[in-house]
Amino acid sequence: MKIRYPSIRTAHLTLRPLVESDAPVLLRIYQTEGVLAYFPNPVAPPLDRVQRFIQQQQEHWGMYGYGDWGILPDGETQVIGWAGLQYLPELEETEVGFLLDRPFWGKGYATEASRASLSYGFERSSLDHIIALVHPGNLASQRVIDKCGMIYQNSLSLWGIELRRYRVDRSSPAEIIDK
Repeated sequence: MKIRYPSIRTAHLTLRPLVESDAPVLLRIYQTEGVLAYFPNPVAPPLDRVQRFIQQQQEHWGMYGYGDWGILPDGETQVIGWAGLQYLPELEETEVGFLLDRPFWGKGYATEASRASLSYGFERSSLDHIIALVHPGNLASQRVIDKCGMIYQNSLSLWGIELRRYRVDRSSPAEIIDK
């Protein structure tokens, strides 16, 4: 059963449901040098795992009412990555996350997609707070998280790596949009 989930339009992006035809594009992105450098497993997954990821997003949307979207900048015909919200049972919290193809780094897309994801989580999903997890060496992602108004909370070990945990509360959504 396919679950329908909404698309979101921002100033420069469309965040749209991930579809099966995105799998080869995501596979190519995952194979790009540096894209998975700070992920728990920096080795690009095979195509069947990428296809399962897309299917799992459909299921996640059905269970929680939020998940990851494909990121489509104005003028592009293929997704350049994904962004959205994931419930983490290990922490019993929801995380905002993003992944972009290398040619699109540094253009503000991760920040724009993350802000839209956070707004969706607070306005449509009634979450009281959202976290972000980032590898200590991933300074670019830490800048995105900071621009989203998220505040460093603590360090923790999860999925076999050390991570920094950031948080933003529902009571501060204006900071997310306006910062």
